[in-house]
Amino acid sequence: MTKLNAKETLVSTFTPFTADDGVEIKRLEDIPRDMTLREGIRAKGSEAPPHCHEWGQLLYASQGVMQVMAQGSIWVIPPQTIHSIKVIQSVTMRNVYFAPHVIEGLPLSCQVMSISPLLRELIAEAIHYPALYDQDAMQGRVCRLILDCLKSAPRAPLHLPVPTNGPIEKIAHFLKENPSDEATLQDWAQRLSTTSRTLARNFKKQTDMTFGQWRQQARLLEALSRLAAHQPIAHIAQDLGYSSQSAFSAMFKKALGVTPGNYFKDMDR
Repeated sequence: MTKLNAKETLVSTFTPFTADDGVEIKRLEDIPRDMTLREGIRAKGSEAPPHCHEWGQLLYASQGVMQVMAQGSIWVIPPQTIHSIKVIQSVTMRNVYFAPHVIEGLPLSCQVMSISPLLRELIAEAIHYPALYDQDAMQGRVCRLILDCLKSAPRAPLHLPVPTNGPIEKIAHFLKENPSDEATLQDWAQRLSTTSRTLARNFKKQTDMTFGQWRQQARLLEALSRLAAHQPIAHIAQDLGYSSQSAFSAMFKKALGVTPGNYFKDMDR
């Protein structure tokens, strides 16, 4: 379902096998377990086109940064949600797949999840389990604990709705390519031969955000990608249109509760 970049190397891929009861397992979804995990390394710049899975999915980068487009951002992905992947920085990607009958209690829509140190270590342990892990022993208990931890995991404010039609689609596309642009809605209304009131109404309708909120969120997500690439904070602030590094840091801390310089340090703890 996912087309891999030619330069991409997977640490682990699914190989058909015959289960203990003689049933041939041809697809990941055929594994007779509540959960299965896969780990792979994806090179910077690699992409996966839109695709979906029958099972629920946690897409987790234990190292590096990626953008997953599923209704606009990086998500825990429920069954049959179309999503695509763009690798910003070379990532070690861990996929946790859940059978449909065990996902009750997880978000019904895509969400960004905060991975706690406990959950991180549980996934790191379970990633090495065989496909037919022992459900009645420690391996099964660890997998059930992963599910319990995910159900109580806090959501992170990293969602950027992407407008899909009308003039605001053009505005959104331009701002993603030119995040420092300071044009007002009135400026855009003149460029697009419409009114600022119409643009404001459509932004709210399609994204549930004001124009100013959407632009700030777009800048925030762009800042995360640049921080992951180890760009200097002062350069990021300037490139994103902030008057000073302190102004950028204040916005960042207000949104995520930590300064730009400490964001990835805190995630590694």
